Amino acid sequence: MLLDVRKVYPKFSRRQFSLAFGRPASRVFLGATLFIFTAPLFRQIASSAHNTSASQTPPPSGTPAAPGTTVATPQSTPATRPAPPNNIQNNVLNTVVLDPAHGGTDLGARGTAGIRESEVVLEFAAQIRRALESQGLQVVQTRLGDENPSFDDRSAIANAQRGAVFVTIHISSTGLPGTARVYVNSDLPAPTEPSGLIPWDQAQSSFLGLSRKFGDAVQGLLAQRFKGSPNTAQTAAVRQLRTTAAPAIAVEISSVTVEKREDLDRMASGVADAIARGVVAFKPSYVVPVMPAPGQTSPAASAGTPGATR
Repeated sequence: MLLDVRKVYPKFSRRQFSLAFGRPASRVFLGATLFIFTAPLFRQIASSAHNTSASQTPPPSGTPAAPGTTVATPQSTPATRPAPPNNIQNNVLNTVVLDPAHGGTDLGARGTAGIRESEVVLEFAAQIRRALESQGLQVVQTRLGDENPSFDDRSAIANAQRGAVFVTIHISSTGLPGTARVYVNSDLPAPTEPSGLIPWDQAQSSFLGLSRKFGDAVQGLLAQRFKGSPNTAQTAAVRQLRTTAAPAIAVEISSVTVEKREDLDRMASGVADAIARGVVAFKPSYVVPVMPAPGQTSPAASAGTPGATR
């Protein structure tokens, strides 16, 4: 759009325009006048162009937009954030709950040479932990010092984990010195709660088959290292295993009746290696049992609080 200056200054004659705008000073005056009157127009045009460009979104890199096509803005379609990956899976074994038995005022088995079970198993646990961690496994210990968590406290620690197995370490007061035995819990009655939740003292019932596989894997490796040890796991009514909602074993080293403490200490590295390798061998078999009836909770989730009928 052109601006006719003669409409702004109607009294100027053609000759006056020629004389006025033929001089340099007059040309400056004309330029200033044109700028004053055209500036609002240019601002309006620029604003319109900006709004038009803002309403369009450039196409993705490498994909030209078709001529005359307006790409939708992000605001026109709500963004959907992808769900984060679930790195913690129930059916992946990644944690070992390691339980040095006894502790505190409970010394456990005691030998004639002053050997105390509660002290020996804590030292065994330190070597077992290192062997497990070298296999890329996480380790949670029920005690790190000379304290004595209750049976329920130890089970609750295990039941709070996901993708875990439970290993409790003992030194026997009987048996052939220099041997090692693995125990799994004896049969338990099947849960009969109408709600499908499992009583606390039957938490192990749905894991007995898995515990047997786990126990046999560890016992077979112990038998290779310690002559006289059985080839397969044995069963017993082990209190610490009964309330554990996870594959669970008790490893018992014989015996506190040895004449020298060094006889037990020499077994520690072999026991640690057998347990770590046994856990790794068991990993492909690890699953979380599910209650058969629809709508019922899994045993691992339902056995989380001691004392209540779960």
